[in-house]
Amino acid sequence: MLTLRFFPAFLIATAILLIGQPVWAAWPLSVDGQALPSLAPMLKKATPAVVNISTKTKIEVAENPLMRDPFFRRFFEIPNTPHHRETSSLGSGVIVDARNGYIITNNHVIDKADQIQVTLSDARQLNAKLIGADSESDIAVIKVEPKNLVELPVADSSQLQVGDFVVAIGNPFGLGQTVTSGIVSALGRSGLGIEGYEDFIQTDASINPGNSGGALVNLRGELVGINTAILAPSGGNVGIGFAIPSNMVENIKNTLLEHGSVKRGQLGISLQDLNPELAQAFNLEQHQGAVIASVQPKSPADKAGLEPGDVVLTINDKPIKSSQDVRNQIGLLPIGEEVKLEIMRRGETQTVRAEIATPKLVQEEGQKIHPKLAGLLLGGTTSSDPVEGVKIEKMHTASVAFQAGLRPGDIIVGVNRQPVASLDDLKRASSSSREILLNIQRGGGGFFILLR
Repeated sequence: MLTLRFFPAFLIATAILLIGQPVWAAWPLSVDGQALPSLAPMLKKATPAVVNISTKTKIEVAENPLMRDPFFRRFFEIPNTPHHRETSSLGSGVIVDARNGYIITNNHVIDKADQIQVTLSDARQLNAKLIGADSESDIAVIKVEPKNLVELPVADSSQLQVGDFVVAIGNPFGLGQTVTSGIVSALGRSGLGIEGYEDFIQTDASINPGNSGGALVNLRGELVGINTAILAPSGGNVGIGFAIPSNMVENIKNTLLEHGSVKRGQLGISLQDLNPELAQAFNLEQHQGAVIASVQPKSPADKAGLEPGDVVLTINDKPIKSSQDVRNQIGLLPIGEEVKLEIMRRGETQTVRAEIATPKLVQEEGQKIHPKLAGLLLGGTTSSDPVEGVKIEKMHTASVAFQAGLRPGDIIVGVNRQPVASLDDLKRASSSSREILLNIQRGGGGFFILLR
């Protein structure tokens, strides 16, 4: 195959003349008297509501405990080195309340950030503060000074259909605001292991690193989703992107604005998807739903009369297609609220009502309680333990806590001079401080350890 550089100059000139003028003509403004379709008018209204977000985070550098000993450092003439290093990240966000300056983004965009800066489409840079975040749904709300802002109207994402045209607006690779278009490829995607609560919109509109927290809009310029993740085996976009539906975003946003965090309740059931084999075993015609596999004793589900083998068909009149649907809907309900379940039991449809209850923590990863506890698996004590508190079940030897002297089997009985009897106590006592002073019970003795 010949390439252009092998042609003599006169042949190139001849070819250009033979091709003729139409090759160089501009696109027509209309065809048969009809204006060509364009997304430009919609984007002029929508793009000012999508912002760029940059963050700075100080991360503590792990070091050997001997390095903290002044005598050791002086004896071996080891120079002082900084204990922290600064990292930065880029993402996107969407202004959803111009009057109050509220912006929606992904939790992973601003997670652990010490500084959050927002850049508007008109190049203004504003400092932002965190209002609330939810790692399970990957949604966060930040606030900027509400001056001359433009908000994006929010659409009902339940009205989306596969094949609808959508546009992704964000800040991919830190290039600045960029727009890509595509269609809704699928709805209700779950089981991906990306977030704790998944009900994703799948789209082929290009979503790349830096697009996280940006807007997925319909052709009316309304927000239908928050761009969150991509499936990228090669590290780049392959046309499989995921966005959190606007209805879930609105629900989480309202909870964060009211309470600052999302406290999820439980029914006390474990579930599995209804498949054709189970449907045949239960003599059911439908093949969609969630089967209750077990019911915790004395739980709300137990008190409401739910039984193993019940098939959940709807929750608050919303159809259930899988066990993930149940998890999503229950997880979005506040503690204490009554929930209506339509179930199928032995071929008969029944309606059951239960109250969402506060979950009891059995085990928790340390980083979800406090950054200094990263690398630990924590659990509650039992009657066989010598004292009541929080037990260290497992831990990484590279963790700050291990280097400070903590070991598996240690029981935390106090934090910052406050008694600790449960994981909830540990969360409350450590939430407001960067450093935590732990009162540890080991064997027959006790001691204090400061994690800093």
